[in-house]
Amino acid sequence: QFGTLIFYIVYFVKEVELYFETPVSAEKSLVWGPGLVAELTLPVRYFYIQAVSAAGQNFTRSPPGTVHFKVGIKALSPKEVIGIHIPNLMDRNDGSFLIQYRMYGSVNKGLKIEVLYGNEHVAQSPYILKGPVYHEYCECPEEDSQTWQNILSCPSQEPQVTKDFSSFPIINLQQMLHEVPARFGQTGGAIVHYTVLNNHIYRRSLGKYTDFKMFSDEMLLSLARKVHLPDVEFYLNVGDWPMEHRTANHTPGPIPIISWCGSVDSRDVVLPTYDITHSTLETLRGVTNDLLSIQGNTGPFWHNKTERAFFRGRDSREERLQLVQLSKENPELLDAGITGYFFFRDKEKELGKAQLMGFFDFFKYKYQVNVDGTVAAYRFPYLMLGDSLVLKQTSQYYEHFYSGLKPWKHYVPIKRSLDDLLEKIKWAKVSVVTNKVKRALNVTCIFQKYAKHQASQPEIRDGMELVPQPDDNTSICNCHRKKPLREDL
Repeated sequence: QFGTLIFYIVYFVKEVELYFETPVSAEKSLVWGPGLVAELTLPVRYFYIQAVSAAGQNFTRSPPGTVHFKVGIKALSPKEVIGIHIPNLMDRNDGSFLIQYRMYGSVNKGLKIEVLYGNEHVAQSPYILKGPVYHEYCECPEEDSQTWQNILSCPSQEPQVTKDFSSFPIINLQQMLHEVPARFGQTGGAIVHYTVLNNHIYRRSLGKYTDFKMFSDEMLLSLARKVHLPDVEFYLNVGDWPMEHRTANHTPGPIPIISWCGSVDSRDVVLPTYDITHSTLETLRGVTNDLLSIQGNTGPFWHNKTERAFFRGRDSREERLQLVQLSKENPELLDAGITGYFFFRDKEKELGKAQLMGFFDFFKYKYQVNVDGTVAAYRFPYLMLGDSLVLKQTSQYYEHFYSGLKPWKHYVPIKRSLDDLLEKIKWAKVSVVTNKVKRALNVTCIFQKYAKHQASQPEIRDGMELVPQPDDNTSICNCHRKKPLREDL
Protein backbone atom coordinates (compact mmCIF):
# COMPACT_ATOMS: atom_id res chain seq x y z
CA GLN A 1 0.00 0.00 0.00
CA PHE A 2 3.01 2.29 0.20
CA GLY A 3 4.17 1.53 -3.32
CA THR A 4 3.61 5.12 -4.45
CA LEU A 5 6.40 6.21 -2.12
CA ILE A 6 9.17 4.34 -3.90
CA PHE A 7 10.90 7.53 -5.07
CA TYR A 8 11.71 8.25 -1.42
CA ILE A 9 12.69 4.71 -0.54
CA VAL A 10 15.93 2.77 -0.67
CA TYR A 11 15.95 -0.97 -0.09
CA PHE A 12 18.70 -2.12 2.21
CA VAL A 13 19.12 -5.60 0.72
CA LYS A 14 22.75 -5.60 -0.34
CA GLU A 15 25.54 -6.75 1.94
CA VAL A 16 28.50 -4.65 3.01
CA GLU A 17 30.32 -3.17 0.01
CA LEU A 18 33.67 -4.72 -0.82
CA TYR A 19 36.57 -2.31 -0.56
CA PHE A 20 39.42 -4.78 -0.15
CA GLU A 21 41.90 -3.25 -2.56
CA THR A 22 40.33 0.20 -3.04
CA PRO A 23 42.91 2.80 -2.02
CA VAL A 24 42.13 6.18 -0.50
CA SER A 25 43.55 9.11 -2.43
CA ALA A 26 44.82 11.80 -0.05
CA GLU A 27 44.96 14.27 -2.93
CA LYS A 28 41.39 13.66 -4.10
CA SER A 29 39.79 13.39 -0.66
CA LEU A 30 37.81 16.42 0.48
CA VAL A 31 38.08 18.69 3.52
CA TRP A 32 35.52 21.40 4.34
CA GLY A 33 33.64 23.08 7.17
CA PRO A 34 33.39 26.17 9.41
CA GLY A 35 36.37 25.08 11.52
CA LEU A 36 38.59 26.22 8.64
CA VAL A 37 37.30 29.82 8.77
CA ALA A 38 39.32 32.05 11.11
CA GLU A 39 36.70 34.79 11.34
CA LEU A 40 33.96 32.48 12.56
CA THR A 41 34.16 32.00 16.33
CA LEU A 42 32.34 28.90 17.57
CA PRO A 43 32.28 27.16 20.95
CA VAL A 44 33.73 24.14 19.18
CA ARG A 45 35.13 24.50 15.68
CA TYR A 46 34.59 21.55 13.39
CA PHE A 47 35.13 20.35 9.85
CA TYR A 48 34.68 17.22 7.76
CA ILE A 49 36.85 14.85 5.74
CA GLN A 50 35.39 12.81 2.90
CA ALA A 51 37.44 9.80 1.83
CA VAL A 52 37.72 9.58 -1.96
CA SER A 53 39.26 6.77 -3.98
CA ALA A 54 41.99 7.14 -6.57
CA ALA A 55 39.23 6.71 -9.15
CA GLY A 56 37.47 9.78 -7.78
CA GLN A 57 34.61 7.95 -6.07
CA ASN A 58 33.43 8.86 -2.58
CA PHE A 59 33.66 6.08 -0.05
CA THR A 60 30.26 5.29 1.44
CA ARG A 61 31.65 3.24 4.30
CA SER A 62 34.73 3.46 6.47
CA PRO A 63 37.87 2.85 4.38
CA PRO A 64 39.54 -0.49 5.10
CA GLY A 65 43.10 -1.09 6.22
CA THR A 66 45.39 0.20 8.92
CA VAL A 67 46.08 3.66 7.47
CA HIS A 68 43.97 6.42 9.02
CA PHE A 69 43.30 10.13 8.76
CA LYS A 70 45.15 12.27 11.30
CA VAL A 71 44.74 15.92 12.24
CA GLY A 72 47.22 18.26 13.92
CA ILE A 73 46.42 21.84 15.00
CA LYS A 74 48.86 24.37 16.43
CA ALA A 75 49.50 28.09 16.65
CA LEU A 76 51.31 29.58 13.65
CA SER A 77 53.71 31.45 15.90
CA PRO A 78 55.91 29.40 18.24
CA LYS A 79 55.70 32.33 20.66
CA GLU A 80 51.96 31.75 21.12
CA VAL A 81 51.20 28.75 23.29
CA ILE A 82 47.55 27.85 23.86
CA GLY A 83 45.57 24.80 24.85
CA ILE A 84 43.63 23.10 22.04
CA HIS A 85 41.51 20.05 22.78
CA ILE A 86 41.22 17.73 19.75
CA PRO A 87 39.26 14.55 20.47
CA ASN A 88 39.57 11.52 18.22
CA LEU A 89 38.12 11.80 14.73
CA MET A 90 34.53 10.65 14.62
CA ASP A 91 33.79 8.07 11.96
CA ARG A 92 30.32 8.78 10.54
CA ASN A 93 30.17 5.30 8.98
CA ASP A 94 29.47 6.74 5.54
CA GLY A 95 32.99 7.39 4.30
CA SER A 96 33.24 10.77 6.03
CA PHE A 97 34.77 11.88 9.31
CA LEU A 98 34.01 14.72 11.72
CA ILE A 99 36.84 16.64 13.38
CA GLN A 100 36.24 18.91 16.37
CA TYR A 101 38.57 21.17 18.29
CA ARG A 102 38.04 23.55 21.18
CA MET A 103 40.44 26.40 21.87
CA TYR A 104 41.34 27.45 25.41
CA GLY A 105 42.97 30.67 24.38
CA SER A 106 43.20 32.99 21.39
CA VAL A 107 46.01 33.40 18.87
CA ASN A 108 46.96 36.62 17.14
CA LYS A 109 49.03 35.19 14.28
CA GLY A 110 46.69 32.31 13.47
CA LEU A 111 46.46 28.52 13.31
CA LYS A 112 47.98 25.81 11.16
CA ILE A 113 45.80 22.75 10.54
CA GLU A 114 47.37 19.66 9.01
CA VAL A 115 45.17 16.87 7.70
CA LEU A 116 47.07 13.70 6.84
CA TYR A 117 46.24 10.28 5.48
CA GLY A 118 49.16 8.23 6.65
CA ASN A 119 52.03 10.60 5.88
CA GLU A 120 50.37 12.37 2.95
CA HIS A 121 48.64 15.75 3.15
CA VAL A 122 44.92 15.57 2.34
CA ALA A 123 43.31 17.93 -0.18
CA GLN A 124 44.71 21.46 0.40
CA SER A 125 46.43 20.67 3.70
CA PRO A 126 48.02 22.40 5.51
CA TYR A 127 45.23 24.93 6.09
CA ILE A 128 46.39 28.31 7.35
CA LEU A 129 43.86 30.31 9.39
CA LYS A 130 45.28 33.82 9.46
CA GLY A 131 44.70 35.40 12.84
CA PRO A 132 43.43 36.62 15.02
CA VAL A 133 41.52 33.44 15.93
CA TYR A 134 39.43 33.79 19.08
CA HIS A 135 38.16 31.25 21.57
CA GLU A 136 34.56 30.96 22.79
CA TYR A 137 34.90 33.11 25.91
CA CYS A 138 36.82 35.92 24.27
CA GLU A 139 34.69 39.07 24.30
CA CYS A 140 35.66 40.52 20.95
CA PRO A 141 32.52 41.14 18.89
CA GLU A 142 32.57 41.80 15.18
CA GLU A 143 31.31 45.39 14.99
CA ASP A 144 29.95 45.02 11.47
CA SER A 145 26.99 42.65 11.81
CA GLN A 146 26.81 42.33 8.02
CA THR A 147 30.26 40.71 8.03
CA TRP A 148 28.99 38.12 10.51
CA GLN A 149 25.88 37.51 8.42
CA ASN A 150 27.98 37.05 5.30
CA ILE A 151 30.18 34.49 7.05
CA LEU A 152 27.17 32.53 8.28
CA SER A 153 25.21 33.04 5.06
CA CYS A 154 21.97 34.34 6.56
CA PRO A 155 19.30 33.25 4.07
CA SER A 156 17.21 35.95 2.43
CA GLN A 157 14.16 33.83 3.18
CA GLU A 158 13.98 31.35 6.04
CA PRO A 159 10.50 29.75 5.80
CA GLN A 160 9.82 29.47 9.52
CA VAL A 161 11.18 32.93 10.32
CA THR A 162 9.18 34.47 7.47
CA LYS A 163 6.03 32.74 8.71
CA ASP A 164 6.62 33.76 12.32
CA PHE A 165 7.05 37.45 11.51
CA SER A 166 4.19 37.62 9.01
CA SER A 167 1.82 38.48 11.87
CA PHE A 168 4.04 41.33 13.08
CA PRO A 169 4.76 43.91 10.36
CA ILE A 170 5.27 46.41 13.20
CA ILE A 171 6.38 45.53 16.76
CA ASN A 172 4.99 48.10 19.17
CA LEU A 173 7.32 48.04 22.17
CA GLN A 174 5.12 50.34 24.26
CA GLN A 175 2.08 48.14 23.72
CA MET A 176 4.08 45.09 24.74
CA LEU A 177 5.45 46.86 27.82
CA HIS A 178 1.91 47.30 29.14
CA GLU A 179 0.29 44.17 27.80
CA VAL A 180 2.81 41.35 28.36
CA PRO A 181 3.08 41.63 32.16
CA ALA A 182 -0.71 41.72 32.47
CA ARG A 183 -1.35 38.77 30.15
CA PHE A 184 1.63 36.52 30.75
CA GLY A 185 3.57 37.79 33.75
CA GLN A 186 1.38 36.59 36.58
CA THR A 187 2.82 34.66 39.54
CA GLY A 188 2.77 31.42 37.57
CA GLY A 189 4.32 32.98 34.48
CA ALA A 190 7.56 32.05 32.72
CA ILE A 191 8.40 35.21 30.76
CA VAL A 192 11.79 36.94 30.73
CA HIS A 193 11.89 40.51 29.42
CA TYR A 194 15.18 41.31 27.66
CA THR A 195 16.71 44.46 26.26
CA VAL A 196 19.92 44.36 24.25
CA LEU A 197 21.41 47.84 24.11
CA ASN A 198 24.93 48.70 22.94
CA ASN A 199 25.65 44.97 22.96
CA HIS A 200 24.90 44.66 26.67
CA ILE A 201 22.20 42.30 27.92
CA TYR A 202 19.60 43.46 30.44
CA ARG A 203 16.67 41.46 31.78
CA ARG A 204 13.88 41.18 34.32
CA SER A 205 11.81 38.14 35.19
CA LEU A 206 8.01 38.20 34.89
CA GLY A 207 6.62 35.29 36.86
CA LYS A 208 7.77 32.55 39.19
CA TYR A 209 8.97 29.90 36.75
CA THR A 210 11.85 31.64 34.99
CA ASP A 211 14.82 29.56 36.15
CA PHE A 212 15.52 28.48 32.58
CA LYS A 213 16.64 32.04 31.88
CA MET A 214 20.15 30.71 32.57
CA PHE A 215 20.01 29.09 29.13
CA SER A 216 18.78 32.19 27.32
CA ASP A 217 21.36 34.30 29.19
CA GLU A 218 24.03 31.88 28.05
CA MET A 219 22.90 32.09 24.42
CA LEU A 220 22.71 35.90 24.33
CA LEU A 221 26.05 36.41 26.08
CA SER A 222 27.73 34.02 23.67
CA LEU A 223 26.32 35.88 20.67
CA ALA A 224 27.32 39.26 22.14
CA ARG A 225 30.93 38.06 22.49
CA LYS A 226 31.05 37.30 18.76
CA VAL A 227 29.01 39.98 17.01
CA HIS A 228 27.60 43.40 17.85
CA LEU A 229 23.93 42.56 18.23
CA PRO A 230 21.21 44.96 17.10
CA ASP A 231 19.40 46.92 19.78
CA VAL A 232 16.31 44.84 20.51
CA GLU A 233 13.70 44.51 23.25
CA PHE A 234 11.75 41.27 23.43
CA TYR A 235 9.93 38.82 25.69
CA LEU A 236 11.11 35.22 25.88
CA ASN A 237 8.88 32.42 27.10
CA VAL A 238 11.11 29.96 29.00
CA GLY A 239 8.21 27.60 29.72
CA ASP A 240 7.11 24.61 27.68
CA TRP A 241 3.93 25.73 25.97
CA PRO A 242 3.64 28.47 23.32
CA MET A 243 1.82 31.49 24.69
CA GLU A 244 0.27 33.73 22.05
CA HIS A 245 -3.01 32.32 20.71
CA ARG A 246 -4.52 35.49 19.27
CA THR A 247 -4.82 35.62 15.50
CA ALA A 248 -4.56 38.57 13.13
CA ASN A 249 -8.37 38.85 13.28
CA HIS A 250 -8.33 39.61 17.00
CA THR A 251 -8.53 43.16 18.34
CA PRO A 252 -5.98 43.82 19.68
CA GLY A 253 -3.90 41.47 17.55
CA PRO A 254 -1.16 39.04 18.56
CA ILE A 255 2.15 40.12 20.06
CA PRO A 256 5.51 38.49 19.26
CA ILE A 257 6.35 36.28 22.22
CA ILE A 258 9.55 34.33 21.52
CA SER A 259 9.40 30.64 22.48
CA TRP A 260 11.32 27.42 22.07
CA CYS A 261 8.28 25.60 20.73
CA GLY A 262 5.45 26.59 18.41
CA SER A 263 2.04 25.12 17.65
CA VAL A 264 -0.49 25.27 14.85
CA ASP A 265 -2.83 27.39 16.99
CA SER A 266 -0.25 29.89 18.32
CA ARG A 267 1.69 32.85 16.90
CA ASP A 268 4.93 32.61 18.89
CA VAL A 269 8.28 33.34 17.20
CA VAL A 270 10.29 30.13 17.50
CA LEU A 271 13.96 29.89 18.46
CA PRO A 272 16.12 26.76 18.69
CA THR A 273 15.41 25.03 22.00
CA TYR A 274 17.37 25.68 25.16
CA ASP A 275 18.64 22.10 24.95
CA ILE A 276 20.16 22.58 21.50
CA THR A 277 21.76 25.92 22.35
CA HIS A 278 23.16 24.74 25.68
CA SER A 279 24.56 21.50 24.28
CA THR A 280 26.14 23.44 21.42
CA LEU A 281 27.81 25.92 23.75
CA GLU A 282 29.02 23.19 26.09
CA THR A 283 30.23 20.72 23.47
CA LEU A 284 33.40 18.95 24.69
CA ARG A 285 32.90 20.47 28.13
CA GLY A 286 29.89 19.67 30.28
CA VAL A 287 27.59 17.66 28.03
CA THR A 288 27.77 14.24 26.42
CA ASN A 289 25.04 14.61 23.79
CA ASP A 290 25.21 17.37 21.21
CA LEU A 291 24.47 17.74 17.53
CA LEU A 292 28.07 16.95 16.60
CA SER A 293 28.70 13.98 18.87
CA ILE A 294 25.58 12.19 17.59
CA GLN A 295 27.09 12.04 14.10
CA GLY A 296 30.01 9.94 15.32
CA ASN A 297 28.01 7.67 17.60
CA THR A 298 25.25 6.25 15.44
CA GLY A 299 25.73 2.68 16.52
CA PRO A 300 26.34 -0.42 14.39
CA PHE A 301 25.97 -0.56 10.63
CA TRP A 302 22.35 -0.89 9.54
CA HIS A 303 22.45 -4.64 8.98
CA ASN A 304 23.77 -5.16 12.52
CA LYS A 305 21.14 -3.05 14.30
CA THR A 306 18.34 -4.66 16.30
CA GLU A 307 15.27 -5.15 14.12
CA ARG A 308 12.82 -3.39 16.45
CA ALA A 309 11.46 0.08 17.13
CA PHE A 310 12.70 1.75 20.29
CA PHE A 311 11.50 4.34 22.81
CA ARG A 312 12.60 5.53 26.25
CA GLY A 313 11.24 8.56 28.05
CA ARG A 314 9.20 10.01 30.89
CA ASP A 315 5.44 9.64 31.28
CA SER A 316 4.76 13.18 30.07
CA ARG A 317 1.96 12.17 27.67
CA GLU A 318 -0.67 9.46 27.73
CA GLU A 319 0.32 8.14 24.31
CA ARG A 320 3.66 7.18 25.84
CA LEU A 321 1.81 4.84 28.19
CA GLN A 322 -0.02 3.37 25.18
CA LEU A 323 3.38 2.87 23.56
CA VAL A 324 4.60 0.78 26.50
CA GLN A 325 1.42 -1.31 26.42
CA LEU A 326 1.93 -1.94 22.70
CA SER A 327 5.47 -3.00 23.49
CA LYS A 328 4.29 -5.53 26.05
CA GLU A 329 1.87 -7.00 23.54
CA ASN A 330 4.28 -6.93 20.57
CA PRO A 331 7.84 -7.32 21.92
CA GLU A 332 9.08 -8.64 18.58
CA LEU A 333 8.31 -5.25 16.97
CA LEU A 334 8.71 -2.67 19.73
CA ASP A 335 10.89 -2.04 22.79
CA ALA A 336 9.35 0.88 24.71
CA GLY A 337 9.73 1.84 28.35
CA ILE A 338 9.00 4.69 30.77
CA THR A 339 12.10 5.80 32.70
CA GLY A 340 10.37 8.11 35.18
CA TYR A 341 6.83 8.62 36.45
CA PHE A 342 5.45 12.01 37.40
CA PHE A 343 2.12 12.57 35.63
CA PHE A 344 0.79 8.99 35.81
CA ARG A 345 2.36 7.53 38.91
CA ASP A 346 -0.50 5.09 39.38
CA LYS A 347 0.56 3.36 36.15
CA GLU A 348 4.08 2.44 37.28
CA LYS A 349 3.09 -0.84 38.91
CA GLU A 350 1.13 -1.90 35.84
CA LEU A 351 3.61 -0.83 33.15
CA GLY A 352 6.90 -1.07 35.03
CA LYS A 353 9.85 1.29 35.02
CA ALA A 354 12.66 0.96 32.48
CA GLN A 355 16.29 1.61 33.28
CA LEU A 356 17.92 4.73 31.90
CA MET A 357 20.05 4.21 28.79
CA GLY A 358 22.79 6.29 27.25
CA PHE A 359 21.43 8.13 24.22
CA PHE A 360 24.03 6.66 21.88
CA ASP A 361 22.68 3.20 22.73
CA PHE A 362 19.35 4.18 21.14
CA PHE A 363 21.00 3.75 17.75
CA LYS A 364 21.55 0.05 18.33
CA TYR A 365 17.96 -0.18 17.09
CA LYS A 366 16.87 0.30 13.49
CA TYR A 367 13.75 2.33 14.27
CA GLN A 368 13.14 5.22 16.69
CA VAL A 369 9.67 6.25 17.85
CA ASN A 370 9.29 9.96 18.50
CA VAL A 371 6.22 10.79 20.64
CA ASP A 372 5.46 14.23 22.07
CA GLY A 373 6.24 15.03 25.68
CA THR A 374 4.46 17.98 27.27
CA VAL A 375 5.02 19.67 23.89
CA ALA A 376 7.28 18.63 21.02
CA ALA A 377 9.83 16.04 22.10
CA TYR A 378 13.11 17.94 22.08
CA ARG A 379 15.10 14.78 21.30
CA PHE A 380 13.80 14.81 17.71
CA PRO A 381 16.76 16.70 16.14
CA TYR A 382 19.16 14.29 17.82
CA LEU A 383 17.25 11.29 16.49
CA MET A 384 17.30 12.81 13.02
CA LEU A 385 21.11 13.01 13.10
CA GLY A 386 21.41 9.29 13.79
CA ASP A 387 21.13 6.66 11.10
CA SER A 388 18.05 4.93 12.48
CA LEU A 389 14.66 5.46 10.85
CA VAL A 390 12.44 7.85 12.82
CA LEU A 391 8.72 7.17 13.13
CA LYS A 392 7.24 10.49 14.24
CA GLN A 393 3.89 11.06 15.87
CA THR A 394 1.67 13.62 14.14
CA SER A 395 1.67 16.71 16.35
CA GLN A 396 0.33 20.22 16.68
CA TYR A 397 3.70 21.28 18.10
CA TYR A 398 6.87 22.07 16.18
CA GLU A 399 10.45 23.24 16.60
CA HIS A 400 12.33 25.77 14.53
CA PHE A 401 13.49 23.27 11.86
CA TYR A 402 10.27 21.37 11.17
CA SER A 403 9.34 23.53 8.19
CA GLY A 404 12.22 21.98 6.25
CA LEU A 405 11.04 18.41 6.81
CA LYS A 406 8.76 16.32 4.62
CA PRO A 407 6.94 13.21 5.86
CA TRP A 408 7.96 10.05 4.03
CA LYS A 409 11.14 11.75 2.90
CA HIS A 410 12.77 12.57 6.22
CA TYR A 411 10.68 10.47 8.59
CA VAL A 412 7.71 8.12 8.64
CA PRO A 413 4.58 9.80 10.05
CA ILE A 414 2.38 7.91 12.52
CA LYS A 415 -1.06 8.87 13.76
CA ARG A 416 -1.39 10.78 16.98
CA SER A 417 -3.40 7.85 18.38
CA LEU A 418 -0.54 5.45 17.42
CA ASP A 419 -3.15 3.19 15.79
CA ASP A 420 -0.94 2.63 12.74
CA LEU A 421 2.42 2.30 14.53
CA LEU A 422 2.71 -1.49 14.34
CA GLU A 423 1.72 -1.44 10.68
CA LYS A 424 4.39 1.17 9.93
CA ILE A 425 7.07 -0.81 11.79
CA LYS A 426 6.24 -3.91 9.75
CA TRP A 427 6.46 -1.85 6.57
CA ALA A 428 9.78 -0.35 7.67
CA LYS A 429 11.29 -3.81 7.97
CA VAL A 430 11.38 -4.00 4.17
CA SER A 431 11.76 -0.30 3.34
CA VAL A 432 13.71 2.64 4.67
CA VAL A 433 13.23 6.38 4.24
CA THR A 434 16.71 7.78 4.00
CA ASN A 435 17.10 11.46 3.11
CA LYS A 436 17.55 13.45 6.29
CA VAL A 437 17.75 17.15 6.86
CA LYS A 438 20.50 18.60 9.01
CA ARG A 439 19.52 22.24 9.44
CA ALA A 440 20.92 25.02 11.51
CA LEU A 441 19.19 28.30 12.29
CA ASN A 442 21.30 31.41 12.83
CA VAL A 443 19.76 33.04 15.90
CA THR A 444 21.47 36.34 15.08
CA CYS A 445 19.46 36.53 11.86
CA ILE A 446 16.22 36.33 13.87
CA PHE A 447 17.22 39.26 16.07
CA GLN A 448 18.25 41.27 13.01
CA LYS A 449 14.79 40.71 11.54
CA TYR A 450 13.09 41.46 14.86
CA ALA A 451 15.01 44.74 15.16
CA LYS A 452 13.81 45.88 11.73
CA HIS A 453 10.17 45.43 12.81
CA GLN A 454 10.49 47.50 16.01
CA ALA A 455 8.54 50.76 15.89
CA SER A 456 10.65 52.50 18.55
CA GLN A 457 14.00 52.40 20.29
CA PRO A 458 14.51 49.66 22.91
CA GLU A 459 15.00 50.87 26.47
CA ILE A 460 16.36 49.59 29.77
CA ARG A 461 13.14 49.28 31.77
CA ASP A 462 12.52 49.56 35.50
CA GLY A 463 13.50 46.38 37.29
CA MET A 464 16.02 45.24 34.68
CA GLU A 465 19.50 44.12 35.67
CA LEU A 466 22.67 43.78 33.64
CA VAL A 467 23.62 40.21 32.75
CA PRO A 468 27.44 40.19 33.02
CA GLN A 469 29.77 38.29 30.78
CA PRO A 470 31.43 35.34 32.57
CA ASP A 471 34.98 35.68 33.79
CA ASP A 472 37.43 33.30 32.19
CA ASN A 473 40.80 34.21 33.60
CA THR A 474 42.34 30.94 32.42
CA SER A 475 42.06 31.86 28.73
CA ILE A 476 44.01 34.67 27.08
CA CYS A 477 41.93 37.14 25.11
CA ASN A 478 43.42 40.19 23.44
CA CYS A 479 40.96 41.75 21.05
CA HIS A 480 42.50 42.87 17.76
CA ARG A 481 39.40 43.57 15.71
CA LYS A 482 39.36 46.86 13.88
CA LYS A 483 36.27 48.89 14.62
CA PRO A 484 34.60 50.45 11.56
CA LEU A 485 34.75 54.19 11.09
CA ARG A 486 31.59 55.90 12.27
CA GLU A 487 30.15 59.14 10.91
CA ASP A 488 29.89 60.60 14.41
CA LEU A 489 33.61 60.14 15.20
